[in-house]
Amino acid sequence: MTDRPWGDMPPERPALMPVQSFQDHPGATRTPRTSPAGVTERRLLLLLGTLVLATFGAGQITQSLGSDGISFADMLLMSLFFMLFAWIAFGFLNATAGFLLLLSGRSVPTPEAAPSATPQGRTAILMPIHNEEVEPVFARLGAMARSIAAAGGAGLFEIFVLSDSRPEREVEEHRAFRRLRGTSPIPIFYRRRPVNEGRKPGNIADWVRRHGGGYDYMLVLDADSLMSGGAMMRLAAAMDRHANVGLLQTIPAVIGGETLFARWQQFAARLYGPVFSAGLLWWSGAEASFWGHNAILRVTAFAEACGLPKLAGPEPFGGHIMSHDMVEAALLRRAGWACHMVSMQEGSYEEYPPTFVEHAARDRRWCQGNLQHLRLLGGAGMHWVSRLQLLMGASAYLTSPLWLLLLGASAVVAASSQGEIQIIAPSGWLLALTVVLLFGPKLMALAWTIADPMRRGGFGGGRALIKSVAAEIPLSILVAPMMMMTQTLAVIDILRGRKSGWAAQRRTSDGIALVDAARHYRIHIAVGGGIAAAALLGAQAAIWMAPIFLGLLAAPLLAAWTSRRTLGERSAAHGLFLIPEERRPSPLIRDARPQESGGAAVATRFPAVWPQATPAAAQQTS
Repeated sequence: MTDRPWGDMPPERPALMPVQSFQDHPGATRTPRTSPAGVTERRLLLLLGTLVLATFGAGQITQSLGSDGISFADMLLMSLFFMLFAWIAFGFLNATAGFLLLLSGRSVPTPEAAPSATPQGRTAILMPIHNEEVEPVFARLGAMARSIAAAGGAGLFEIFVLSDSRPEREVEEHRAFRRLRGTSPIPIFYRRRPVNEGRKPGNIADWVRRHGGGYDYMLVLDADSLMSGGAMMRLAAAMDRHANVGLLQTIPAVIGGETLFARWQQFAARLYGPVFSAGLLWWSGAEASFWGHNAILRVTAFAEACGLPKLAGPEPFGGHIMSHDMVEAALLRRAGWACHMVSMQEGSYEEYPPTFVEHAARDRRWCQGNLQHLRLLGGAGMHWVSRLQLLMGASAYLTSPLWLLLLGASAVVAASSQGEIQIIAPSGWLLALTVVLLFGPKLMALAWTIADPMRRGGFGGGRALIKSVAAEIPLSILVAPMMMMTQTLAVIDILRGRKSGWAAQRRTSDGIALVDAARHYRIHIAVGGGIAAAALLGAQAAIWMAPIFLGLLAAPLLAAWTSRRTLGERSAAHGLFLIPEERRPSPLIRDARPQESGGAAVATRFPAVWPQATPAAAQQTS
């Protein structure tokens, strides 16, 4: 479509957005006024606790291995164990801090405004899209527009649909845009870029350079994002109140899962997320990260600080920065702007991929982008916490091949010493501590939730909650080797120089055929079969290796089984993996459902659960 109605986009109001340098930065970064008191001590306590636990774990391994001298394989095993134990220790201590904070009933001070505050600045809501299903996207936009108007923000917000879709998608997108524009209570604009330079960050930078001068703030969404008008109003009013803040990142709740995989993952995120999020709030302070969506940014700050350069060399380590959000947060903080995470009880939502295969495709892109960050750790002028977060993002993917190396080194040492079980668990203390570090955060989250009638009622009551956790924990153990191998293969692919593409993300699924899943996970099957054969050569090895090779061999079955929508519906009908947003969906969530041509809502979200969302059901506690 070449002819454009004049109203598709407003007149341009350009903003300068200089390209930044990672080699040079003038001056020291100032400390924001909104940085909470005592945050440095919290960070040091967290890091010291991590070091103590990791040293203790490595010391136990050293005592076991040192009885007959230390070989190269022993040293490798000890080094790997220290790094991986530090990783799980950090996660446990973060969750513990969050759990204690939640128990205390106190909150970490963050930039906020009164619930009734009316923003003064103009906010652009940006939704970049790339070959998305059109109807769900515009249904969500329509629901958000109506929610903003109901909250009194009709004159303060404007919506921009920034398309990077293929040319053949433009007609359908533009048709949906015109239909929504005719009914939307707030202005909505649309444009499709003919050249997709720089993927999503390039899309947003293009808008900033053309239109950023006309707005105070921009609220960035993903295609599956949903936010209430009240939440947007509070974020914009908080930015008005705190002139030194460049970013406020919300913690979106995961909703909308239909397949068994998506419902399981959104349950885990909804139940375990609060303790981890509270821990992040406790130590991140004014150096919080950006997750790329469901966040508000000050346009002048973003334009001043976040012009991303192309990295030298070819992809996957060179070229455009893929995981742009964490880098943009680091650049904002480098320029002296505060970046805060804010917790909202409701009003900020996102969705989860429907299958293991779709999750792996998204994770592959994130893996490449996060490993790219290793090049930026020495960037001039960055705050040390920003560097830590970039390192943590990369480490989240490096831990998988490290776990695989640990298993290999353990097998080598065990084979040479004939002491397989003693090598893996040299003391009862270490085994007990490992179990606590791995499963403690889940049990803390369960304890916090089940202690309050309203909280546990949102998950279907105490019995339903415990039943769901009893299903979730074995499932998570079974899929851990599968996820480890998937991420390891992604890292190997990237190290071989194979870049990830920019394929459209599938947000719905009718199931994966077993033969397709077997083809997708053929390497998992081969590795699992090899480990099984090696493990069965010795009875002791088979005991502790069984969960690993069983998880790898079961990967196709797990992927195909959990991808079925019918099983997701059946699990909901039986009270499994319920979340509060299913049992008591807000008017915004109901309004965001796509409409039939005749105007009736398409009941594709939580059909088996909504009829149960009565006041009596909400109060169920047993």
